[in-house]
Amino acid sequence: MAEWFFELLRGYFDQYGYWTVAVALLLENAGLPVPGETVLLFASFLAYSERGLSLPWIIGVGIVAATLGDNLGYALGRRGGRPLLERYKHWFHISDRRVRRGEHMFVRYGAAAIFFARFLFGLRIIAGPLAGVLRMPWKRFLIFNFLGAAAWVSVIAVLGYLFGSQWQRLVYVLKGAELAVLALLLAGILLLRVWRRRRPTRAAD
Repeated sequence: MAEWFFELLRGYFDQYGYWTVAVALLLENAGLPVPGETVLLFASFLAYSERGLSLPWIIGVGIVAATLGDNLGYALGRRGGRPLLERYKHWFHISDRRVRRGEHMFVRYGAAAIFFARFLFGLRIIAGPLAGVLRMPWKRFLIFNFLGAAAWVSVIAVLGYLFGSQWQRLVYVLKGAELAVLALLLAGILLLRVWRRRRPTRAAD
């Protein structure tokens, strides 16, 4: 990624501090193609470099912004419905394949899809609006939305902090690891389902 971008980000952080994280994650999770994950990693790197930012504050601000952003996207999707989604995907060059992928996840896994969609850039930006379009119950959406925001922000921020000066390499690793992350999350859900099905049987024995 171009060095000018990170210099620009550094200037924003120097001037606006945590608001840079808040705005980037709010916009990305509301449905705009903003590199929120990269901004979050860079903020954690600055905290590691003792540039006036604190990791706990980054995580707290990030969780709130990501949760609010997804709720904004949900409200827009629910109000605008399918016509808004059709216009939205053309405005931001979102492929039909990505939308179908998101719909398949929601149909198969329900509200739980909101949780692991956070870890996939291609789905993270459409998860909120798509959930609104599909009329997912808001209370269930809110729970999984918050849990997903807490997990995603914490993991990404801590990774950025721990890797320190290697954070830029981590950006590329995370982008390339999306399929691996999805596979692990799906495997975890399947294991949880198997455990729940076997639990009544064991209790009966």
